[in-house]
Amino acid sequence: MVSLSQSGAALRIDISLPLETGERAAFWWLGQHSFVVRTGKLAFYLDPWLAPWPSRQSAAPLRYDEAASARWALVSHGHDDHLCPETLRGLAAASPEAGFVCPRTEAQRLREEAGIASERLYPLDAGQTIEQNGVRITAIKSKHEFFDRHPDLGFPYLGYVVEAEGITFYHSGDTIPYEGLLTTLQQWPHFDIMFLPINGRDAERFRRNCMGNLTFQEAAELAGELQPSLAVPAHYDMFVGNQEDPDRFVQFLQAKYPETPCHVGLVGERVSLR
Repeated sequence: MVSLSQSGAALRIDISLPLETGERAAFWWLGQHSFVVRTGKLAFYLDPWLAPWPSRQSAAPLRYDEAASARWALVSHGHDDHLCPETLRGLAAASPEAGFVCPRTEAQRLREEAGIASERLYPLDAGQTIEQNGVRITAIKSKHEFFDRHPDLGFPYLGYVVEAEGITFYHSGDTIPYEGLLTTLQQWPHFDIMFLPINGRDAERFRRNCMGNLTFQEAAELAGELQPSLAVPAHYDMFVGNQEDPDRFVQFLQAKYPETPCHVGLVGERVSLR
């Protein structure tokens, strides 16, 4: 079980505060593949998932109504630990200015199950971009064992490259490697942060319909090739039978790409990029 650094009102207040002197950005891990990134005045919630499932190995650090101060919420795909209607409904109420980005395949679900108004919804397919008030969000296709492309609506699994307030970060969503992922990401000259799953995949998990992700080696290879200011592994902590030791990612990255910094921390911990 991953320990909590802070939670509840303390975490909500920390997320809402302006950046400290010298900080270029800050982020907080909420467990699984869920993060909050503050680039300056803006807070981005990535795959927000705060449901109190009994199978969680780390407690949700916020209640639904504490998911405040969001300007953007990015949903990578439709699995319930990434698209949680209860969390999104609470976030929409607690953060009335927030816009919601999702795959086009999931737009109807956000409207009907999470109650997100159409004017707050920004459905994307891979390769499409939103530009609004200096924020640029580009959807990158992900391969969650398969692409599973819908003939009309496009790719159901997405990652996002976010450019805002002088910061560029990549949230991969759930993905395995595929031809073209590295070259697509090389269109951006530099990433300040990369959030990557490391729980991997195998036959046993596939047979029980647990779709796979990057292994810790594959995630380290991707980060090492792109050399972000900070590589952050995720999606390793939450469910028994679908876990990984993040130290294996750290050790492999340090051995092969020692010039690429990484961070493994606590749920709710404030991490500063300076």
